[in-house]
Amino acid sequence: MKQPKIIIDTDPGIDDAMAILLAHLAPDIELIGLTTVFGNVPVAQATHNACILSDLMGGKVPVATGSAHPLNRENDRYPDFVHGKNGFGDTSMKPPITKAIEQGAVDFIIEQVSQSPGEITLVPIGPLTNIAKALEKAPEIASQVKEVVLMGGAATVNGNVNAAAEANMLSDPHAADRVFTTDWPITMVGLDVTHQIIMDEAYLDRVHQVDTPIGGFLRRIVQFYLDFHRSTGIDGLYTHDPTAIVYLLKPEIFTVRKGAVRVCTDGIAAGQTIMNLSGKPYLGTAWDGIPTSDACVDVDVTACLEWYADIMSGN
Repeated sequence: MKQPKIIIDTDPGIDDAMAILLAHLAPDIELIGLTTVFGNVPVAQATHNACILSDLMGGKVPVATGSAHPLNRENDRYPDFVHGKNGFGDTSMKPPITKAIEQGAVDFIIEQVSQSPGEITLVPIGPLTNIAKALEKAPEIASQVKEVVLMGGAATVNGNVNAAAEANMLSDPHAADRVFTTDWPITMVGLDVTHQIIMDEAYLDRVHQVDTPIGGFLRRIVQFYLDFHRSTGIDGLYTHDPTAIVYLLKPEIFTVRKGAVRVCTDGIAAGQTIMNLSGKPYLGTAWDGIPTSDACVDVDVTACLEWYADIMSGN
């Protein structure tokens, strides 16, 4: 079986770094590019961070700069209390050798998908602005991608920014609704499963080998993320973005439900992913005629943690 080719659309971010480096180390994935977007940090910092990650991966993964703001407003918030002002826990970093390519993220996505129809999986683990812009510019890519596997949203649980919204969805709800209402194969790996998977400090120390460049890097940056989670009463950290990579290669350990998804774009519930889990058509409503999406609603936590450990520790 051919290795899945993936483009990770990202706003690195500590858990983004965990996901990207997991994809790099996984033997059954071909990572063909990183496209950057505002989110955990401004897009310039996200691109800088992606270049640092490309260096760690041998400098062979191209980085393309993407959207600085949501579709319909300026961006006015970055969660530096979660990831640090530099996105990597305010850990001091050497300037990257890798430089972003001249081609922008949207055009990179369109070109790669168009050149390899049916082969490329898009893995957005940040706000969905780049993906929505790519659909607007080249709607034909919806029939050319293999699938979309995104980290974000929630089908059956509350959000993590507020009771309604998960962070990536709230960052650009208009883009998210555009992505979910497109007729293409899409799977939401959201808080339903990522809040089940907690990595405590002892586990992270065991799987991130300090005597390797990647393991040592992750050990340095993850402490800030752990401290944030401890401040919220969690002894460990939620495994958000890496879970999308686990799903790509171990879908059998997830329970998936199908339904049409709409994303609330305004008001107190902005960013809420509302999935029709009833099976009813709801004729004449905002869910009428919307293509179904898959949503991960349960996961074998032990199997997920064992697989992550195997890949990251080189077993």
